[in-house]
Amino acid sequence: MTQTHGDPPIEPGAGWPAATAVAPDPGAPVSASTAAVPTTGGRHYRGRHGRKAKPQSPIRSLVEWVLVLGGALIVALLIRNFLFTTFWIPSPSMQPTLVGDVNAGGRHDRVVVNRLSYKLHAVRRGDIVVFTTPPSETPVTENGRPIKDLIKRVIGLPGETLTLKANHVYIDGRLLTEPYLAPGTDTVPICDKQTSFTIPKDSVLVLGDNRTNSEDGRCFGPIKKKTILGRAFIRIWPLSHITWL
Repeated sequence: MTQTHGDPPIEPGAGWPAATAVAPDPGAPVSASTAAVPTTGGRHYRGRHGRKAKPQSPIRSLVEWVLVLGGALIVALLIRNFLFTTFWIPSPSMQPTLVGDVNAGGRHDRVVVNRLSYKLHAVRRGDIVVFTTPPSETPVTENGRPIKDLIKRVIGLPGETLTLKANHVYIDGRLLTEPYLAPGTDTVPICDKQTSFTIPKDSVLVLGDNRTNSEDGRCFGPIKKKTILGRAFIRIWPLSHITWL
């Protein structure tokens, strides 16, 4: 039997008896319904009702491609605006953890930021966060363009008192161990030389890992949690330095 386009294949033993070849009777009349139809050697694929399948219209193909590409773009925008986004490290303030220094061969690391993190759990000490530049700060510029967001590490949490003493950080009077700092790094007061910060309930205090070259919470004080865009959780560039943060 010849399978028509769109019908499932039929095999002997699946509800149909196997076909048996029968020699035609030379004297039997030939009806129009049983007459052999000469072929040209090519197979004609026909629809369910015996009509040839029409080729798809170029306009329909174009519309389908536009819909597919448009859908992919919408999904990408939703992911970027609500789930994940990438951030380019503009300055050396987070070295050695993250590099953003023209003196380091022009290297600027890229990280992926999870925008949902703090909708699922509270901000944690040690998190590396991207946040909107505080209004009191002059935005960092790159090639003459302002960088509206900054990246730092969360050090002080809501309700705590952070104190800078003897080149170290103390939280509520207890020394904070900071293994992510380069050996010999000192944390000293800068800007207005303030040495103690009481953090409001809706805020956190952030510092850069490069304490000698970072304008951070020692200058602009605690930042509102609502200004945090998300948590950086993986470095994806350069490829040779991909790592979880």
